[in-house]
Amino acid sequence: MARIEDTAVVNAFLELDTARALRLAEAYQRLLDDGVDLGPLHGIPLAVKANIDISGVRSSSGSRILAEHHPDQDAAVVGRLKRAGGLMVGTTNMHEFAWGGTTDNPHYGACRNPWDLERIPAGSSGGSGAAAATRSVFAALGTDTGGSVRLPASMNGVTGIRPTIGRVSNAGVLPLAWSMDTVGPIAPSALDCALVLQSIAGYDPADPTTRDVPVEDFLAGIERPLDGLRIAVVDDYSLQGLQPGVEAAFRHALRTFEALGCRIETISLPELEPVVDAQVIIDACEPTAIHLPWLTTRPDDYGLDVRTLLQAGALFSALEYIQAQRYRTHLRGVVAARFQDVDLIATPTIPFTAPLIGEHLVPVDGGHEDTLVGNMKYTALPSMTGMPAISVPCGFDELGLPVGMQLMAAPFQEATLFRAAYGFQRHTAFHTQLPALIAAR
Repeated sequence: MARIEDTAVVNAFLELDTARALRLAEAYQRLLDDGVDLGPLHGIPLAVKANIDISGVRSSSGSRILAEHHPDQDAAVVGRLKRAGGLMVGTTNMHEFAWGGTTDNPHYGACRNPWDLERIPAGSSGGSGAAAATRSVFAALGTDTGGSVRLPASMNGVTGIRPTIGRVSNAGVLPLAWSMDTVGPIAPSALDCALVLQSIAGYDPADPTTRDVPVEDFLAGIERPLDGLRIAVVDDYSLQGLQPGVEAAFRHALRTFEALGCRIETISLPELEPVVDAQVIIDACEPTAIHLPWLTTRPDDYGLDVRTLLQAGALFSALEYIQAQRYRTHLRGVVAARFQDVDLIATPTIPFTAPLIGEHLVPVDGGHEDTLVGNMKYTALPSMTGMPAISVPCGFDELGLPVGMQLMAAPFQEATLFRAAYGFQRHTAFHTQLPALIAAR
């Protein structure tokens, strides 16, 4: 709790019940002293994004509209964390209703990047990323629609995984875009994320979108050597339109994998050209459908940026939405076929490092990139196909800001992602480095 207090300037948390958490910690210790172990997360401090219900704790989704929402039962993932012994300390700051990529929240204040307090931690799970980066908790859950677990992981110098759609229950989680949403952990390392995902993964009858697929032991083969692992770089995509620091870090990461015995191959995916446009359509229409009652009756209770995005979602036609979903189905098939020949697809997580708060255009090779569109450039591929992807720290730019690398695998191959990420992290130290804000403490 002292770490949370020491880093309060980051504004990573919306709700904290430190007194209750300390009482529970003492109780959990007594259980251990009596030989009772609740599970792999026994007594470990955890947090969840504020759109994930914790019974009796305000779960506002970063909004004014749900400012007094106190759920009477846990979200499925929270229940599973508690059954594994996890100690819930509170909820984390987020972009309002998860519709945005900055966590510059107009109602509860901007969450700040612990590597540079004038910069964003990304979004929409920015508070969870910042909490993990400051080591205020062991891990925090976020939600990922278009990239909102992987983006904060990248910009905060930590690890975050988007599981396969259907791997984790969304029961008790306020949706953004229901056909792409999933919950995923953010933590310092791949090993930490594997431990948390192991606890929350699996079929849930309360969420009909979950898949009744066996959950393998993510830790069992995580230390296997990487010899022969086939990692694909996408031609005219993986290394295009990047800031110099991002490109340098990503190329160095590929060389590291080669040194570990991986085979780096180049593949072509010309079908990727419309991927961001198609995601924007789906990512706009579905939230607007969810929010239409409030958007009609309480428009002034939204922040300006989110209200604008929700209103824009109403401008797309049914034909455009259907065509975007048709493209999505086609893309899923094309990418699945590529995974018959490779094990992983590698890209940077995002083309640039953390922008300044309020900055909407950032310089990249060849010009400037809109932050909202740039956020989706690489994260859209796993989001649109529903396939799993992990972001791992792979370096720093000339300003000392973290750079993330995204690894994507075939459906339900999270164990392969953890094996690759863990192997990379055993031979690099990027994930162990701490922001100056806490390094000296």
